[in-house]
Amino acid sequence: MINTFFSAKLASYETIAVFIFSEVRKPNSAKIKLIKNDEEITDLQIVKQSFINGLEFYECRPKNKIELGNEYAISIESFGVTPLVMDDATSFKNFDDEYFYSGDDLGFTYSNEKTTWKVWAPLASKVVLFIKKDDEPFQTFKMVRGEKGVYSITLYGDYENFKYRFQVVNSCYTTLVTDPYAKASTANGKDSVVIDFDKTKIDMYDENLKKYQNYVDTIIYELNVRDFTIDDCTNIEHKGKFLGLVEGSKVTKGGHPCGYDYLKSLNITHVQLLPIFDFKTVDELNPDKSYNWGYDPQQYFVPEGSYSTDPNDGYSRVLECKKMISELHKAGLKVNMDVVYNHVYNYDQSVFEKIVPNYYFRKQQNGLLSVASGCGNELDTARPMVRKLIIDSILFWVKEYDIDGLRFDLMGLIDIDTIEKISRLCKNIKSDFMIYGEGWNMPSSLEESKRCTILNAFKVPNVAFFNDTYRDIVRGPSGFGKNDPGYMLGNLNYKEGFKFVLLGSCVDYCFPRKFLSANQSINYVECHDNVTLYDKITSTSKNMDENYVYRIINSINATISLSFGVPFYHAGQEIGLTKQNKDNTYNSGDEFNKFDWAILDKRYDMYLYFRSILAFRNKREKTFDSKLIEKNNYFINYDKGALGFRTNKLFESEPHVDYIFAFNPNNCDVSIKLDDYYIIVCPLVGYIENSFLYSGTHETLLPYQVEVLELKK
Repeated sequence: MINTFFSAKLASYETIAVFIFSEVRKPNSAKIKLIKNDEEITDLQIVKQSFINGLEFYECRPKNKIELGNEYAISIESFGVTPLVMDDATSFKNFDDEYFYSGDDLGFTYSNEKTTWKVWAPLASKVVLFIKKDDEPFQTFKMVRGEKGVYSITLYGDYENFKYRFQVVNSCYTTLVTDPYAKASTANGKDSVVIDFDKTKIDMYDENLKKYQNYVDTIIYELNVRDFTIDDCTNIEHKGKFLGLVEGSKVTKGGHPCGYDYLKSLNITHVQLLPIFDFKTVDELNPDKSYNWGYDPQQYFVPEGSYSTDPNDGYSRVLECKKMISELHKAGLKVNMDVVYNHVYNYDQSVFEKIVPNYYFRKQQNGLLSVASGCGNELDTARPMVRKLIIDSILFWVKEYDIDGLRFDLMGLIDIDTIEKISRLCKNIKSDFMIYGEGWNMPSSLEESKRCTILNAFKVPNVAFFNDTYRDIVRGPSGFGKNDPGYMLGNLNYKEGFKFVLLGSCVDYCFPRKFLSANQSINYVECHDNVTLYDKITSTSKNMDENYVYRIINSINATISLSFGVPFYHAGQEIGLTKQNKDNTYNSGDEFNKFDWAILDKRYDMYLYFRSILAFRNKREKTFDSKLIEKNNYFINYDKGALGFRTNKLFESEPHVDYIFAFNPNNCDVSIKLDDYYIIVCPLVGYIENSFLYSGTHETLLPYQVEVLELKK
């Protein structure tokens, strides 16, 4: 019919809304009929109707309650038939209570005798398993609807390495999707794959891992698998791959250790990996033709295929990812995984929306998607089955891949209850498991008091946050004010704030404290996004002598190590790598993102300095307790805005050692007076073990120098 639109929507289990937009009115005699499963046809009772500007609206009531799991359509004589759209059922009262599935068997459960598949699809009227071996045609098997809207099927025989998908019918619309709980995949997420995880078990070397009682005992080093291994200036063989990250005995063109051996030498405790679960916008068959950090998640249980040597082999990415983690553990390095549970790549292309329409994504009050992630969608983490998906995938990574911590992207878009439950469950498996993330308070439709933000840090004492106040004060702001230098670049207006962040931002000093303890403060000045530290210095202090630039980098890296809180470094920060002043290079390619190993050859002394100051931190006993920090430390104001930070004995068990950390943010010498004799233990060349360099009662701080002086009793 010309200029006619006819649709129907389920408004409640007892109410159906019918809409007709047409130049022709529905005859009063025409019945509105409900068709169930193409068989049962009944008349609907019209309880309300209205007409305005060509739009007819009918509120109708069926004889019996609408039951999910059936296919319904609406028929009107002369207007035809239209599907009854069931999507709004996910917002009906008690939907989550009625359809929450607590089982731990979604996805596939394999044995060589049988395999069972289960998928949660409560709105669906039909789900069919499509399965094939290699390149043979798909076979199809209708799945059976069970409790809580879970469809399942068991096939007898050995289905190892079979590829599969699900065909799902929602509101008469049919779509073919991969498994949201898939554990293995072919390239680019084309098919899910059944594998035998008993064949992937390897030694994860947990016995080589030290237990860290508190977050402040750790040192985090962030890197991207591809960026760290792709440079041509090394003899790493598996460039851009999981395996490349753990190749031993590899060197730069200058003969210096690179890759795995370099990591082992840094004195860090944790390697934080940018997303290693499957992401969308890199072609896994041609990984050199596109680039992305991986903040566009596609499959939450599957490792990224572009980092494997054979992305079409279901086992390859699994085994190689495990091998990478195993070798890092073997070296005593724990592995934190960067996870993205605030959004997916594209909601309307995601398997979540296709399998259960209108459920997984957070909405505003007006019904539109909440878009605070900046990516067009937010996962509605407080909904039970969304929370379950997140928790199930995390526990899978902890148990199967043995990861040691989680860094949450845009954690402020995740509700506190979800984060707290994750923390509790993970710490039950590993008592020193780390949970931290970006706590920015973004304009989400999630109630502000429920967001896991820095503003709510007091509600989550076991969770740490990236301390943007630390970054902005020490080096200078990002974003608004990006051209302003921080205290360590000579801006003395930040001096009092600098004292605040040295104390872990957990003591009331010139600002109200941000955290309950120093365990919650991730102290950083550079991470994968925003400009690098080198670029910040050179853009805010133009024409500065290059040697001073390197000295500032060394001094800021030392400052992070000396501060109360959790030291965090981005790969390449230690030797002053550049991104040519670009601040968000997520898809800018290797030119901007790679670890330039040739720079290591040129600035090897900066690497030596870096590893030495981390050795000094690891040697010292540390505390997270805000009361101890406040009680046992005080500041000394030197000339020209320079600062002394005296830290005293913290514990009864600790030998009585007093230190002065001296900071000169100026481009000139500063003479400081000491009240006793001290040993310089951290001059410009780095930490000196068992040093006997006495300075007497006076010391000169060189421009942009940080010095550690130990009181000699």
